[in-house]
Amino acid sequence: MSLDDWRSRINELDNQILTLLNQRAEAALHIGDLKRRQDAPSYVPEREAEVVRRLTTRSGGPLPAGAVQDIWREILSACRALEQPLSVTYLGPPATFTHQAALQRFGTAVAYRPARSIAEAFDEVERGRAQYGVVPVENTTEGAVNVTLDRLIDSETVICGELYLEIGQYLLSRATDLSEIKRVCSHPQGLAQCRRWLAEHLPNVPTEETLSTSAAAELAATDATVAAIASELAGRLYGVPALRERIEDHRHNATRFLVLGRQPTSPSGRDKTSILFAMRNEPGSLYRILEPLARLGINLTKIESRPAKQRPWEYVMFVDFEGHRETTQVGSALDELSKRTLFLKILGSYPTG
Repeated sequence: MSLDDWRSRINELDNQILTLLNQRAEAALHIGDLKRRQDAPSYVPEREAEVVRRLTTRSGGPLPAGAVQDIWREILSACRALEQPLSVTYLGPPATFTHQAALQRFGTAVAYRPARSIAEAFDEVERGRAQYGVVPVENTTEGAVNVTLDRLIDSETVICGELYLEIGQYLLSRATDLSEIKRVCSHPQGLAQCRRWLAEHLPNVPTEETLSTSAAAELAATDATVAAIASELAGRLYGVPALRERIEDHRHNATRFLVLGRQPTSPSGRDKTSILFAMRNEPGSLYRILEPLARLGINLTKIESRPAKQRPWEYVMFVDFEGHRETTQVGSALDELSKRTLFLKILGSYPTG
């Protein structure tokens, strides 16, 4: 076949795809009508996770799995918007890594509300001003985000999703050479993640902390002597060129984000449960509490401690493990844990990221 023949073939396929997409959108409108009658949520994370997982598994290529996921994220986002508009808050301003994570989870057909802090993102969801929120909870190089853990202790929100985002740091500046840079700005974690690179390439240039990587990019947009450490998305949004790419010290640098909501999610088939508990300060307490998980064959994926604010030298333990609270195995484990702890809170069961 000639080039023109292949282009004609692609035109035919595009027409077929467009017809099928509109048929899918028509089905979404009917589903949205049924959901409104039943007062059901438009965003069902376990259903969307199952759709993407099934299609990714079924695809035989040549499209890679990541491309299939990206395409269907936007299809799901557009069809979901037809069912009912969705509002999502995130740690802002626009072009932060949390914004990037929110886009990766919910797509572009969403009303996004940037929050000035993690605490404000929790408040927006708790007070019903946003249906969902996206906040960072841990980074592979900098560890836990303690503000998020502390808010989970008292928050009425539930975790209804998680996702992992590879963090690529860019040196953004209107300068044309490193020698022209007089100041490097970024969020404290951005500076920490590029500490070695800065010491090697800009050893005598002072650093300055900003409230977000986006705020740093905004500064760099107005002053050619300032460089920002931020995302590629921030560079595009604020019109600041990338003077150097991927300057993070560890290439396998990733952040885990939580999706917060007000309604629990049903099992998807590949789930994780997050809990927190308080325990007696005596030998063997932690072992006795976690023993049911090992006995029932439940895989523990994370454990983290935070000081109990009300009582000095006592701690709250955060634990993640595989499985959903509605399954018999996990339900039995949670029943045993509740009898062995001073206090137990189930933060949520949700599709594994």
